[in-house]
Amino acid sequence: MIATPEPDHDWKTELMAIDQSKSGIKGLVDAGLAKLPRVFVHDHLNLNIKSGPAPDNVNIPVIDFAGVNTDSTLRAMIIDEIRNACMKWGFFQVVNHGIPVITLEEMINGIRRFHEQEPEAKEKLYSRDESKKVTFNTKIDMSQTMAAYWRDTLTCVMAPNPPATQELPGTCRDIMLDYTNNVMNLGTTLFELISEALGLNPNHLKDIGCTEGLYVMGHYSPACPEPELTMGTGVHTDSGFLTVLLQDQIGGLQVLHDNRWIDVTPIPGALIINLGDLLQLISNDKFISVYHRVVARNIGPRISIATFFRTYIEPQNAFRRYGPIKELLSENNPPIYKETNVVDYFKFKHLKGVEGTSALAHFKLF
Repeated sequence: MIATPEPDHDWKTELMAIDQSKSGIKGLVDAGLAKLPRVFVHDHLNLNIKSGPAPDNVNIPVIDFAGVNTDSTLRAMIIDEIRNACMKWGFFQVVNHGIPVITLEEMINGIRRFHEQEPEAKEKLYSRDESKKVTFNTKIDMSQTMAAYWRDTLTCVMAPNPPATQELPGTCRDIMLDYTNNVMNLGTTLFELISEALGLNPNHLKDIGCTEGLYVMGHYSPACPEPELTMGTGVHTDSGFLTVLLQDQIGGLQVLHDNRWIDVTPIPGALIINLGDLLQLISNDKFISVYHRVVARNIGPRISIATFFRTYIEPQNAFRRYGPIKELLSENNPPIYKETNVVDYFKFKHLKGVEGTSALAHFKLF
């Protein structure tokens, strides 16, 4: 949210001090932080929308993938469940997805090891240069008076052209390679199922590039001294095609559904799947990308790993055009959106600001 600095508060100086320390939020906490720095305070948190556990019988769908590739009857049932979840929620959790629990646990532990190592070991990766394939930083916006988010993040661009192995932090190198390889395989299955849920050939979304790019963010949010004043992640929709989220058991993720913030209750061994804006665009609003956020907690650290399937990372893909899939259109279902390329889409989205805005309306034809 846009925050209003106090007259005697030098917003830029405080941001610069945090950024130049290169030690992140964890560095502040380790130094004995007891009161939230002003730059983390979100003045206009929307308290008018109800928040908390879901009402009876209103829960994020949980879909069991057991038998998805071996039993045609089960596969058809799973596709129906995915279709309903993508139309009504834009979110679902997956169990029996094929990635071993030990791999999930080690990925969480690997991100923990990275963030909890000595500050000097992380400093060399601290950067806001988006052209780098491996970076570490705190979520602050140096160009606008945007309140900072309560999290530190390790970012790795893992596909289509991953960084050299030695560029990945030693604390999580092996598990990063193993986990993201598993997620890429799961992504192929997910896009096949979503293609079928749209009534398309199973390979349709793969063939137009939806599975090519993988962008990984390993978040670390220490226990917050004043969690009611800040956010782990603000209100937003994801920009790409699809996100696979691994979270620990602390929770904090909330999804906006029927004008109510619904807690996404952690399920051991599950992965959270949500659709991005570009998938809503190419499905011509049949499937939806919805607002979600992460609330700060006074317990922690909260660790989560978001893997984003998106294509704009590589120059050769940047100007590939996306519009409503022609096979989905008819006289009764005309295109809602104009075609765009991912560069223009992301430029517009970030020009508007990430929090609380969707760029999709800008690309509507009517």
